[in-house]
Amino acid sequence: MKKTTPSRALHLDMLTLGPEQVPLVVRHNPRARRFIVRVDMTSGAVHVTTPNKRNVKGALAFARDHADWIAAQRELVPTAEPFCPGAQVPVRGVIHTIKHVTQDMRAGERRRRVVTQRPASETSGPELLVAGDARFLSRRVTDWLKAQAKADLNQAVLVHAAKLDVRPSRITVRDQSSRWGSCSSTRALSFSWRLIFAPPHVLDYVAAHEVAHLRHMNHGLQFWKTVALLMPDYRNAIRWLEKDGPALHRYGSGQAPDMEAEKRTPA
Repeated sequence: MKKTTPSRALHLDMLTLGPEQVPLVVRHNPRARRFIVRVDMTSGAVHVTTPNKRNVKGALAFARDHADWIAAQRELVPTAEPFCPGAQVPVRGVIHTIKHVTQDMRAGERRRRVVTQRPASETSGPELLVAGDARFLSRRVTDWLKAQAKADLNQAVLVHAAKLDVRPSRITVRDQSSRWGSCSSTRALSFSWRLIFAPPHVLDYVAAHEVAHLRHMNHGLQFWKTVALLMPDYRNAIRWLEKDGPALHRYGSGQAPDMEAEKRTPA
């Protein structure tokens, strides 16, 4: 898989976007061929990369020349939705309301800390019941969601791998830095736990995509034929991720990876 060279922060400045002053971080990447300005689509942070660490002024000028584009991208950053009582969170594409409970749960359910409860009526949706100290509610919800994602992804990978008669060396679930899934040269598969927010067919597609890489470590014609073999309707999942995927990073606090929009100077 393609590797990226980490960039180093060189300079911190401020960028004026209308009435707002936004921090602008200049980074150096010797492998970059041109100036690149990026907007983190989860936090709204702005970074500009320069191939020459002595040309900080040029990088700042490039970012300021694209202030209108930066402002437009920041408008697309979704509002954060922390895990707290009353918050609505999608689980496998279905909205659940978080509810903190102290006495209503049975002993076995309290030990599990988080359980789902079906709606009491047709007019109400399902709930996530969270037991224990309210101060740790966000962490408990996050841990539960990660465990659910790992179980779903493990199952999906095993099903698709059996169809191709392949086997990954490892399956991990974490906060991917910029991708929903990845496959390493050692056949290790890694996925974003935030896929648990998406409808099941979307998670299933990402699993099929990475399993297909166990046969083809590229995105050529044979790779996509393999994906279609595993999941004939995969294009619908791709369209869903393109349209609704960025919003999955709004849920929770302080856990979103650097999904970015970027603007480059011409090659």
